[in-house]
Amino acid sequence: MELTSSELVVLGLIIESPQHGYDLEQVIERRGIRQWTEIGFSSIYYLLTKLEKRGLVHAPDAPAAAKGRRVFQATAAGQEAATRAALALVAEPQPVSNPFLVGVSNLPLLTEPEYRRALAERLGQVRARIAAMEAAAAAQSPLALPAREVFSYSLSLLEAERSWLARRVQVSDGGQNG
Repeated sequence: MELTSSELVVLGLIIESPQHGYDLEQVIERRGIRQWTEIGFSSIYYLLTKLEKRGLVHAPDAPAAAKGRRVFQATAAGQEAATRAALALVAEPQPVSNPFLVGVSNLPLLTEPEYRRALAERLGQVRARIAAMEAAAAAQSPLALPAREVFSYSLSLLEAERSWLARRVQVSDGGQNG
């Protein structure tokens, strides 16, 4: 049973702790999950409905009409599907769609000064994301292993991009040029 990334995130959060849609929104927001997924607030209940129809979650003790008040729990099938999907995603490298690379592949459309300005702007935004992510991790300390790994991996990718961008725009980056 295939799960989309968004389905796996929601299912994983429910496996971690049974919760209703609003609780899921709060966890997604607090952990900065939207930095690396495409889960919008409006899609949480859609995902819960899909997972429930597939028998991966259920909401015992609540009428089906009261969606906002239903506390969802993972089923055994949900646990198994999430485990298989998580193992596959951790073990098997997947191609990553990156809009930045689409822009760079069209460099003939830009002048060199436009390109350098765009890179400098991106560098500033990457630095801001690093700072925000570090602050989010510190605010939630101590972090559970899954959150610690997500923050660590995400920060490593951002630091690599920061370093690459700093070399390309030829600016001093606080002595951290690499």
